[in-house]
Amino acid sequence: MADSDQDDFEQLVPKPKRQGPSLKARAVAILSRREHSRIELARKLAAHADPDDPAQLERVLDELQRDNWLSNERFAQNLVHRRASRKGTALVLQELRQHGLSDEQLGDIRQQLQSTEIQRATEVWQKKFGRVPVDAKDYARQFRFMASRGFSPQCLRQIIGEQESNDAD
Repeated sequence: MADSDQDDFEQLVPKPKRQGPSLKARAVAILSRREHSRIELARKLAAHADPDDPAQLERVLDELQRDNWLSNERFAQNLVHRRASRKGTALVLQELRQHGLSDEQLGDIRQQLQSTEIQRATEVWQKKFGRVPVDAKDYARQFRFMASRGFSPQCLRQIIGEQESNDAD
């Protein structure tokens, strides 16, 4: 009978909840999949941070930056590499700002993107259209499409206008 009393007692004692991975382990797992900005990573980890210790998340992020696991510059270069071939300078910079990068951090990236914008826009235009606009309506359609991709109006006038003048020759 003592054995059955012991079994009843074990059922009454709550089992400790299984602890998940630490905040740092979660962060490293997230960062191993792809680069993240500091703000983006903080947002993803906020649900797992200890509510009794609000500074815990900042300490983990600082440690990750110090150990070079987390880098806004590396994140920015990675995003530019993924987006720049299809998007214009304005759209790429806007996305970087949404991820919390400051204008000071974007200076070199802006120059890099602007120096290649005409080439990138020409490639996108060739792939999508590959022919000069036949009339003003077609010109407007091509211009709107390219502008929606974040390419600057002066760049688009140069590309689409250049194609029209090449066909006129």
